[in-house]
Amino acid sequence: MMKKILISIPAYNEEENITPLYNRLKETLISLSNEYSFEYLFINDGSLDSTMSVISSLIEDTNDVSLIDLSRNYGKEIAMAAGFDYSTHDAVITLDADLQHPPTLIPEMIKLWELGYEDVYAKRKQRKGESPLKKTTSKLFYKLLGKMSNSPVNPDAGDFRLLDKKAVDALKKIRETQRYTKGLYNWIGFKKISIEFDADERLHGNSKWTYNSLFKLAIEGITSYTTAPLKISMYFGFIISAVAFIYMVYVLVKTLIFGSDTSGFPSLMIVMLFLGGCQLISVGIVGEYLSRIFVETKRRPLYFIGAIKKAKLDDKPSSKS
Repeated sequence: MMKKILISIPAYNEEENITPLYNRLKETLISLSNEYSFEYLFINDGSLDSTMSVISSLIEDTNDVSLIDLSRNYGKEIAMAAGFDYSTHDAVITLDADLQHPPTLIPEMIKLWELGYEDVYAKRKQRKGESPLKKTTSKLFYKLLGKMSNSPVNPDAGDFRLLDKKAVDALKKIRETQRYTKGLYNWIGFKKISIEFDADERLHGNSKWTYNSLFKLAIEGITSYTTAPLKISMYFGFIISAVAFIYMVYVLVKTLIFGSDTSGFPSLMIVMLFLGGCQLISVGIVGEYLSRIFVETKRRPLYFIGAIKKAKLDDKPSSKS
């Protein structure tokens, strides 16, 4: 009996990339079609363009394409969770719809999976089409996250990976609404190995990741993956208190020996403003974590599905496929 592999592809406003991606996948995996049964699942994440109709046309013309149409735009992290929930396959391969993740790596991923690896992830060597600022900030973020976290962090490793059924089942059990999936991959463990590749430029369209959305993702990653900011705030408070106590003793001794001194108002204001800023930052960090607790305690579903269209895998391929 052939093993079943799900190709899970979140898509948001990718109307120009859907068909080229599907054709590239089919060309790459046709040599493995006698050994494995592939299903191509597109998750439409509330697209505003014709992504939905393009995928629907593919479903009509083929027998191996499926669709999950989410009720609105939930974001890539939730869209990937929908793909994991859908899967009953032996393995799941996640990749982006913009063809920056080369499908030619998939046969090598499958070979490593057959050798016993349960998480085969692609690691970027080069990022074509990205600005130097974006590359630099990405490196700094992963370096910072790696130092603050108790779990290992794989820099330059994204969502392009093959996951064994055991790893997928583990991810299904995690129902956090504030998700940072790149961190969850490491948290669940399992036997991992990396493959290096050069990320291509987008085939069509522009990246949906703005600096604002990337900043929000970075905050998500830090606050959902580690409690280090709370500890840093606490340690910083101890340091400031110790310095303030030493300075208080110094002022007291100086006053007793040399008498009172009315000067120092500017320095006093600077210290007060500095401490006030530190307090506000600390309160903000605590508030960020409290807001996540508030959201999680509501226990809302991760997403709602507008429609599901399943592949006709048992049917003969259409002449148009």
